[in-house]
Amino acid sequence: MDNLINEIKKLSKHDFPNDAVYDLLEGSCLSKKEIQDYILFNPDKYTRHLIYKDISFELLLMCWSPGQKAPVHGHEGEKCFMRVEEGSLQFTNYSLESTKPLTLIMKDSTKGDPGFLDGPADLHSVENIFPYNAVTFHVYAKPYGECDVYDIEAGNIYRKKLVYDTMFKKPC
Repeated sequence: MDNLINEIKKLSKHDFPNDAVYDLLEGSCLSKKEIQDYILFNPDKYTRHLIYKDISFELLLMCWSPGQKAPVHGHEGEKCFMRVEEGSLQFTNYSLESTKPLTLIMKDSTKGDPGFLDGPADLHSVENIFPYNAVTFHVYAKPYGECDVYDIEAGNIYRKKLVYDTMFKKPC
């Protein structure tokens, strides 16, 4: 993990070039031993576990039980990269056509199996539609504390404060 953090620090000095981040994530492997303390599920929601954070980026491990979903959301104009570590998830990307009325157009939807890379994400939803748990590793360039959520059914956009379930292996 320390080597990966050091390599991401180098990429942060160049504004996280997409191809270089992809190459790094494709060429790195997180052992079960390195991440086992961050693999904690909650039956009521997907969980967010902070591994590392500085002013340039943060690393998280997220755990998804079957049926759990991150609704359509943005990333505050920052880059977000993620890799599926275990299980599978459904990734759906959208484009915003209008805010009044709220109109989103689905661009594509993809099943992500272990090793699948996504990013830099713009407007998307992530959902575990499969009958088994999933784990993802995330690189957020320029950490942020809240984001817009696009509620298609209600036709509105609202701000959501982002919280961690654990920080550096300790409960919040």
